[in-house]
Order: sequence, then structure tokens, then C-alpha cells
Amino acid sequence: MLLFRLGLPFECLAPEIDETPEESESPFDLVCRLADEKAKTVSYSNPDSIVIGSDQIAVFEDRIIGKPGDHHAALEQLLSFSGKTVEFLTALTVRCLTSDFIEQHVDTTRVCFRNIEAEEIERYLRIEKPYDCAGAFKAESLGITLFEKITSDDPTALIGLPLIRTAAMLRRAGLQLP
Repeated sequence: MLLFRLGLPFECLAPEIDETPEESESPFDLVCRLADEKAKTVSYSNPDSIVIGSDQIAVFEDRIIGKPGDHHAALEQLLSFSGKTVEFLTALTVRCLTSDFIEQHVDTTRVCFRNIEAEEIERYLRIEKPYDCAGAFKAESLGITLFEKITSDDPTALIGLPLIRTAAMLRRAGLQLP
């Protein structure tokens, strides 16, 4: 959805990589490694293509927050976020093997949750069912009502791909935008 906004032809591929954190790997290092491994894996089978690899990790109180998976876990996550801040690290790697181009960036988005009551969370979860989303919300939808503010250099990073930086990296890789 986000890449369509750039008006470039593209193909989405989901590389098979092991996303298990390495021992004592920080969330920042993990998200960088995963974005790069995704780009690298696709580049090897498409050496002439400009490849974008991306990954996102949510961090709350110094631990990685995963996708809740069910209603109860989503409720617990959102209750714990009430009045607090969750950081989303969105890593981006752009690679092209034939031109030897590689560039990487990590965008940090801070989501400050307002004080949320359990019944508000219940209503939200019944409507949106964000059980497959890290942080148990969809910022591009009704989840935005749970926030006090969002701080980021790129408003699209929280949705999954920082388009401002992506466009800049693609221009440096040789594409014309706009």
C-alpha cells in the first residue's frame, strides 16, 4: 500500500529468513539485521534490481513487544501501555548487487498512549481485532484514537515503511522520484 504512493513498478517478495534474535542482540541491532537479511536474500536472486528490505520492532520498557495473537493478550498489552510510551524501530535497507549500492536507515517512532480505560480498550478490540499487529493497534485506522501523540521524522514509518527516507535512498540508488 505504501509503495504504491511512490508510483514505481515493484514486486513484493517474502524471503525466508530466521528472525530469532541472537544472544544479547539489542532491538536496534536486531531490526537492522533483519531488514538487511531480507534485502540481501532477495538481491541474490534479483541482482539487477533495486531491493528494499524492511522490518519493524516494538519496544516497551526495554523489551521487544510481539503481536498479541488473541484478545486477552491484546487487552493486557494495551492496558500496560496506558499513559506510557512505546518505541517502534523501523529499519530499511536498499540494495542493488550489480551497482554495489547499499544504504540502511532506522526510523524511531515514539507512540505516547493516552490514559485508556479497560472498557475503551475492549470496545476498540471488538471493532478492530488487531491481534496480528505488534502493539495491538492499527495506527492507520481506529488505533489512532488511543494515542496522545506520535513523534517521528516520517509519518509513514509507524505503518511499516518510512517513505521519506525510502524515496531519498531510491533516488541515490538511481531512480527518478517524482
